Amino acid sequence: MLSPVRWNYRKRNGVRGNEERKEIPNRILLGLARDMIREGHTATISVKGYSMRPFLEHQRDCVILDAPRDLKVGDAVLAETVPDHYVLHRIIAIQGDEITLMGDGNIRGTEHCQRKNVAGLVTHYLRPGRTLLADDPVLKRRIRLWRKLLPIRRYLLFVYKAIV
Repeated sequence: MLSPVRWNYRKRNGVRGNEERKEIPNRILLGLARDMIREGHTATISVKGYSMRPFLEHQRDCVILDAPRDLKVGDAVLAETVPDHYVLHRIIAIQGDEITLMGDGNIRGTEHCQRKNVAGLVTHYLRPGRTLLADDPVLKRRIRLWRKLLPIRRYLLFVYKAIV
């Protein structure tokens, strides 16, 4: 039985009670999403993992991916870092065709990929009850500030995890 506080949280955040979740392995699901994007469609995927905290939350948020055009530092992308291994991380550096990625919730460690291995660019962030454009100026400003806070990110994430 759920307590009233937990019930309200679940209701407010779109979490349903006894529904069975079926998970498809990332290498299959994200490979299909990549193929759909290459054919000119968009793909909506659910976020799995904590590496993009505080901007994206595990199994709460979704993102809409489109074809990767005009990639810039600060863009969130779905990229294949090694064959059949995909990450949804933010671009922190671009040098020619080499792209360096890092999750917002990471305090160190980066991934590298080629421009051709970027499967999709995040265009929308879907949260329960609202949709944010990836081009939103307020969101972009928060992302730039978060990147500058890298030296103290460990402490900020500790506080964030305690609150959430």
